[in-house]
Amino acid sequence: MTAPHPLLAHFDRAADGRFPPSDGGVTVLPALPGGLECSVAFTGHAVVATALPADEVLARKPDGFGASLAPDFLRYLAGPAGWIGCTDATLVARGTGGPARLPSLGASADDHPRVRHARDVRTDVRVHGDERGLVTLASGLAGRLELSIELHSPDGAAPGTGRRLLVDALTLVPAGSAVFAAVSPGNARSLRTFLSCGFTPIGSETILRPDHPEREDRPAPRAL
Repeated sequence: MTAPHPLLAHFDRAADGRFPPSDGGVTVLPALPGGLECSVAFTGHAVVATALPADEVLARKPDGFGASLAPDFLRYLAGPAGWIGCTDATLVARGTGGPARLPSLGASADDHPRVRHARDVRTDVRVHGDERGLVTLASGLAGRLELSIELHSPDGAAPGTGRRLLVDALTLVPAGSAVFAAVSPGNARSLRTFLSCGFTPIGSETILRPDHPEREDRPAPRAL
């Protein structure tokens, strides 16, 4: 059995309200599986998962007060041709369990952009939904359980449709189990929906798919 990535413990502790020290520091961890890396900001402390040497990363002077998500630092992590995702708010809630209120959509939704994105950066993607929209549940960043939703007609949906879909989505998660969501702060409608359904902000994050061909022969970094 593969050991969980050490970043998962940071998320699990944050879900319980236990955060890293607010000391302005940066913790450097090994890269994520699947060729991904990330920079995660908690209050006053950052965690960076990367294949780059930890001493070199720290020499760039990221800090826990915002510099770990600065554009220049993210480009350094990704390399000149690497992919940099959006900077999202990291939210967490608890599943409600009980009878599942949304059916599985199986392969019928594989061509949906939300599903394609989920399969690109996550594993074990499950898709549920109904006439209101769809929900993905997957193993995401560092192996945490991640949830996303998308309405079929967001501009034409009745008020409260997104909230009702999200409430139903939480029945797909065992009662009391932590489930995470990454929501763009600029998507105010979505952010308000998640907050109104009990999701709590715990930080922010950016996922990267780096391209550092000149570093392929370097030894793997150790965590600091």
